[in-house]
Amino acid sequence: MRGVEDQSGGGNVEEPTEISSPKEAADHALVLAFGRLQGAANRLGYILGRSLELECGISHLMFEVLLVLGRAGDPGLSMRAIAQAQVLTTGGATRLVDRMEAAGLVERAEDPGDRRGRLVRLTRSGEETAVRASRVHVENIRRYFLAPLPPEDRERFAEDLRILSHFARDELPRLP
Repeated sequence: MRGVEDQSGGGNVEEPTEISSPKEAADHALVLAFGRLQGAANRLGYILGRSLELECGISHLMFEVLLVLGRAGDPGLSMRAIAQAQVLTTGGATRLVDRMEAAGLVERAEDPGDRRGRLVRLTRSGEETAVRASRVHVENIRRYFLAPLPPEDRERFAEDLRILSHFARDELPRLP
């Protein structure tokens, strides 16, 4: 965050700041920056998720699972792999996949590498929904995520988000 100034007059965000009051805590540049990131992510998640629900009949989380499964291809993924990819408990992933299976988007199949195991994979309807939803999602990303940014900053911003996402992913404990 080089050169980002604390708008409250507290100095550069890289300088150590002693916080001695609730006002200083609330106005600290790093607290404000992270709050803006969370606020933007929450608002954009709502806007883009609502669009997927209205236009494609799926939740944003279902869309993310369709993408994970689409990326994995055949023979599919275990419930544990889906849970880890989406930072869900295995129980939460199972309930989500149950709903997606009931909607005809995914199916469970035998794991060729483990006679007792089951894998989740896309159905034809799931593949079609993933494509249709991705088209909607890309247009909304362009409209709500990229359009407000200066064109010369977009590529670097996307790369910075990738770096942060991978760092945070690597810091998470692995599910047992």
